[in-house]
Amino acid sequence: MKNISKLILGVCCSASILMTGCIDETFPTNVATSDQLSSSAKATEALLWAMPAYTNKFNVFAVVPSNDAYAFDWGYGSIMHIRDVMTEDFAVISHGYDWYQAWEYNMQQGENYLRPQYIWNYYWKFVQTTNNMIGTLEPETATDVQLGYLGAGYAFRAFIYLDMARMFEFLENDKTNAVNAAGNNVKGLTVPIVKEGMTEAEARNNPRATREQMAEFILDDLNKAEEYIAKLTATEKTLPHLDVVYGLKARYYMWLENYPEAKNYAEKAIAATSVRPMSQDAWLSTTKGFNDISAWMWGSQMQSEDDVVKSGILNWTAWMSNEAVYGYCGAGPFNMISSSLYNRINDTDFRKLAWKAPEGGALEGQNTYISEAQFEKIPDYGSLKFRPAEGNGDVSNIGSASAYPLMRVEEMYFIVAEAAAHQNAAEGKAQLESFMQTYRDANYVCSANDIIDEIILQKRIEFWGEGITFFDIKRLNMSVTRGYEGTNFADAARFNTNGRPAWMNICIVQTEKNNNSALVGYENPDPTASVSYTHLTLPTNSLV
Repeated sequence: MKNISKLILGVCCSASILMTGCIDETFPTNVATSDQLSSSAKATEALLWAMPAYTNKFNVFAVVPSNDAYAFDWGYGSIMHIRDVMTEDFAVISHGYDWYQAWEYNMQQGENYLRPQYIWNYYWKFVQTTNNMIGTLEPETATDVQLGYLGAGYAFRAFIYLDMARMFEFLENDKTNAVNAAGNNVKGLTVPIVKEGMTEAEARNNPRATREQMAEFILDDLNKAEEYIAKLTATEKTLPHLDVVYGLKARYYMWLENYPEAKNYAEKAIAATSVRPMSQDAWLSTTKGFNDISAWMWGSQMQSEDDVVKSGILNWTAWMSNEAVYGYCGAGPFNMISSSLYNRINDTDFRKLAWKAPEGGALEGQNTYISEAQFEKIPDYGSLKFRPAEGNGDVSNIGSASAYPLMRVEEMYFIVAEAAAHQNAAEGKAQLESFMQTYRDANYVCSANDIIDEIILQKRIEFWGEGITFFDIKRLNMSVTRGYEGTNFADAARFNTNGRPAWMNICIVQTEKNNNSALVGYENPDPTASVSYTHLTLPTNSLV
């Protein structure tokens, strides 16, 4: 008889910056067994809904009292935000209330710091949530309803491991060496695989999976999800369905640079989904602009009774909507598109109106906004993309009961275009022009010599603030450029890299090494220990 409570090692018990690890009770005796759970329809349904609920998990660190929780500890949307501020596209007004500065400025990213510990803790507790579902049900004895739940569980787990594989995998860069301080080569290593049924002894000696091992594991989960998901009768878009499984496979094959299969599954996702690319009216709506889950393939939905909403200021809207006066970013650390990226958007592209036009710019005075008073406070290039729910930027329990996207069909169009371009540049160009002219800018013509770069440029514009650009930069070994004339990045963030930044190889934390001996000596090099980058305002031979 399997126990439903499975071990996730390295779950943090300390809230200090330099942390020590601890382990939850591994096999408690006072919990329901998988046999008991699988025999209860209500129990298995509860395990199903625990997975989308976890996307808005508040206070993973379990800080007491909860109103002292870290201001970045509010769910998957925070992880998306972390990834975005590590790119060159997402600038933030320097402000004492910006809890994401460590990621923006490449500070405190080593194994002993709180910031990577948060990423680690969040993901592994999410894995545990998916394992609780998967470990409860046996396909041979499950009902059709339960098989649908199982399909969702496999899809969620594949989603989480695909994220972790791409974030923690060490890839070469010009600042840190794949041969770490212990003398071990960590190139291509991802994270340990923890799945249902693992014993404590196995978990305590569980090495980082290679890219190949992780790819095999994720594909197996995706194949099972594809097999079972057709039996999922729940229609809510907080759950993955067949179109999302196809979309995850498209992401997976892009990671592996298997472009024919990536294109194949992206096209399958487009054919399977009921949604189409967002229209100009939907994109720029002051009441439903990027807060309406019905417009996407998959999303996370917050409710007024959720802890993240009741917190008032620790949720997606409070951190992503400049128009929410009760939120963090609306109070000062405003979110902006980088001036460089903004200036590369055609004036005839309606997406450009999702950011406040600079004074004297061609689009000045053409933005639509909720509150004139708040609009005046928002700086040039400030985001208007993510609107509070119902366009209510004044009342937190209304405006924060919002949604944010986990997968939009537009991503599939860009995968089709890029995957095609890797095989045939002319076809990739045709795919890009077709999408842009049909859905974004009727006047668009691709004149770029590097079609891949142009596709990624338009994708960066499309998915600004949605946590996707990080993966493309790391995958394609693209540079991050924040120091240039006219930059709107804070002084401390004006790094220019040569290829993918070292900080995109997220560190395995010390707490996990304390509990898992196989990780000792196989950590990613600390990107902040000896890494420095040139700064715009300093001599070229100076270090920051």
